[in-house]
Amino acid sequence: MAKSSLGLMAVAFVALVACHGPRRSAYHASPALRIDFIDQQLDHGVAQLKMLLDRVPGQEMPRTFEAGKHVNSGTEWWTSGFVPGSLLYLYEYSGDDTLLALAKQRLDLLEKEKFNTDTHDLGFMLYCSFGNALRITGDTAAYKDILLTGAESLMSRYNPVVRAIRSWDWGAFPVIIDNMMNLEYLLNATRLSGDSAFAKVAIAHAKTTMENHYRPAHSCYHVVDYDPADGKVVRKRTDQGAYDESVWARGQAWGLYGYVMMYRETGDGTYLEFARKIADFIFGHPNMPTDLIPYWDFDAPDLPADSPYAARRELRDASTAAILASALIELAHFTDGTDRSGHLSRAEVILQGLSEPPYKARIGDNGGFILQHSVGSIPHGSEVDVPLTYADYYYIEALVRYRRLLKRIG
Repeated sequence: MAKSSLGLMAVAFVALVACHGPRRSAYHASPALRIDFIDQQLDHGVAQLKMLLDRVPGQEMPRTFEAGKHVNSGTEWWTSGFVPGSLLYLYEYSGDDTLLALAKQRLDLLEKEKFNTDTHDLGFMLYCSFGNALRITGDTAAYKDILLTGAESLMSRYNPVVRAIRSWDWGAFPVIIDNMMNLEYLLNATRLSGDSAFAKVAIAHAKTTMENHYRPAHSCYHVVDYDPADGKVVRKRTDQGAYDESVWARGQAWGLYGYVMMYRETGDGTYLEFARKIADFIFGHPNMPTDLIPYWDFDAPDLPADSPYAARRELRDASTAAILASALIELAHFTDGTDRSGHLSRAEVILQGLSEPPYKARIGDNGGFILQHSVGSIPHGSEVDVPLTYADYYYIEALVRYRRLLKRIG
């Protein structure tokens, strides 16, 4: 790739953040949730995940549980990294070697996806799994080359004219907001390798998404289609929401999480300010329920009776809530005063809500999944009002992040 100011920025941030990192605010207010409450939820997760893995064949990856049956996938499916990642988080918490062994069994199956250039979802598939494995075990000999090979596969989908990573392989050049969740993988590939090209692509993609995915009020479209020849926007749409101009809830969560992460990894305050505006939009929305477990689409409660999705208007999405909770806990690290306490208190409300009925399943129920009532894609009739493996992953991650906060403040 040709040298540019963006490339120099990528090199500079590696040195800067490695030495200093972004500013984290100290906590002065007492968090509302106690460590014994958090530990109870994590212990529940350990029991459920062990049951889940006992019931799913060893060559398959759990996706959901519908009509009393497990629905599983091969390693090529976009959610394949979440169960190994969940096991690793729970191993980090509990020290239970059984969880590490179960995670490694799935990692062995997943490794071949490092060569997969047909998907943009390698951040979910490889970084949530092998990235956590490297972070927790420190075993660079086992995991570094896998992660860097996968990052190169992801880089093959980058178009320097569009300045973004291609999502799907149909259409002109579609980019979905979910793609923000790949960028942590690339930024850390620069740390692992010393090659600034990975970070350069991550920064370019984040900037392009900021410019083209977001409306003035800081809600986002699901998909932006580009012309790959000149990089111009062809169309903006929302495939998994109620309609193109609606506010699909999980897309808003992906964006918030992604821009908080971009600030953490680069120290660029532009990303922090953007994340704060996204959070203000989400939690200021008049259709946000008081328990902060969002509807699947923020516009769903107002759908007209003749909408094809009107019968689904009241469905909530626990997966969105879990992603938001994890992002908010991190956002609280980087803000001050009432902003900080506001972000943290919202995360606490979400965690409290997800940790009780109707969202948390009893041990032994729900096929071994932790959370109930998530929504995949209502327009596609896929995984509607079911448990989802990524809902559990981000719920566990949020609990682990909150527990770290409690440990830090004593």
